[in-house]
Amino acid sequence: MSYSLDFGWLEGAVGAIARGAAMTVLLIVVTTIAGTLISVLAAAGRRSGPKWLRRAITVYVEVIRNTPFLVQLFFIFFGLPSIGIRLDPIVAAMLAMTLNMAAYTTEIVGAGLDAVPKGQREAAFALGLRPRQVFVKIVLPQALKVIFPALTSQIVIMMLESSVVSQIAVSELTYEADMLQARTFRPFETYFVVAMIYLGLSIILRRVLVGVGRRTLSAGVS
Repeated sequence: MSYSLDFGWLEGAVGAIARGAAMTVLLIVVTTIAGTLISVLAAAGRRSGPKWLRRAITVYVEVIRNTPFLVQLFFIFFGLPSIGIRLDPIVAAMLAMTLNMAAYTTEIVGAGLDAVPKGQREAAFALGLRPRQVFVKIVLPQALKVIFPALTSQIVIMMLESSVVSQIAVSELTYEADMLQARTFRPFETYFVVAMIYLGLSIILRRVLVGVGRRTLSAGVS
């Protein structure tokens, strides 16, 4: 059985694909900023917070890391309305992605914090710096240097996992691809094009993150 490739539909689909790609980029930008901030706070709280906070963070990390992302997404979007909390699909997607990414990056950031020699902290305290200053100016910059490659990889993975949110009708790239193949009946060509776009987005995202990392972390602990 022969199959004839046909990309003639692509010209009229550029707008839909561009909108989907833009939504995917928006989702990962919000998730990266919020997820990284939460993970830094969670990693710090897990090491220096009160006992109840450390336990709460541990439970959160274990629950998220040991349940499927799709189930987490469905719980937020379909489950929470049962107790009166209704979220817009985009908000639900951002929340689910942020919570998922933060759980993984909490472990990554924590490993970086543990890698900073204790002598660095002791020297900073000896100079009269307060605990918050020591964390922000001494410990965190060095930790981020150590874990930056792993953090970058996790962000790229989260961007690829964003395709799951098409299941709650968020019009990101995979959702638009589903709509296109349903109209054109060209699933091979449609998903081939979308796969190449995801590949391009992954490469661009990684390069952007590496560039940002070089500019912000290469100067050390200033």
